[in-house]
Amino acid sequence: MFEIRNIAFSYGRSQVLRDVSFMVSPGEAVSVVGANGAGKTTLLRILATLAVPDSGTVMSDGQDALARPLRYRRQIGYMPERIALYDDMTVKEFLVYRALLKGEPAKRVRRRTSEAAEICRVTDCLRTPIRRLSAGIVKRVALADALLLRPRVLLLDDFLAGLDSGMRTIAGEILSSAAAFSSVIVTGHEVADFARWTTRILVLKDGVISAEVDTAGHDATVLCERVGAALEGGGR
Repeated sequence: MFEIRNIAFSYGRSQVLRDVSFMVSPGEAVSVVGANGAGKTTLLRILATLAVPDSGTVMSDGQDALARPLRYRRQIGYMPERIALYDDMTVKEFLVYRALLKGEPAKRVRRRTSEAAEICRVTDCLRTPIRRLSAGIVKRVALADALLLRPRVLLLDDFLAGLDSGMRTIAGEILSSAAAFSSVIVTGHEVADFARWTTRILVLKDGVISAEVDTAGHDATVLCERVGAALEGGGR
């Protein structure tokens, strides 16, 4: 179980997050939506140990993850909003380099690289320099990087931004595959897509989770209306 408890964070006098709490079960994919500036990226940076909260904690399987960040980082995969890869490397060279950098034993690197490439559907371009790839494929390579160690928690910031409908469909299928072994938290604005691929949609507004919408058995149009209403007016 992955649990976020009462996370608060401020930039100077500006409070971005003030009481964010929710849980994600193993094998569950949860999306967090909110207006620009609502704190979605900040929240994921905290969960990835790239920012320190003012208060609150993150619990992973009953352990305080932020108290032991080095151990916790081995359990997470993180794809930031802004992707920066090594353009002169081929996809395979990049994934091998990243696996080694993350501390994966050399004898397992080939298998890890092959598994991540297959899940993210980039096996056909393993020998291609990253600079020659389309933006959509680059995003899938970045996702393969996040999945290299089969993380227990997968954090994806603005995962679907800039992708066309076909690429979004593939991305959603990859996300579903990843949820087989990870607790997934994805942020963005694409409510209709999240309605199909995630189990719950959490609305981040005024520094808190103001609404939680269960997607199971509901029409995407209805879900979009409910989330839109929550973004406008708040309330569960």
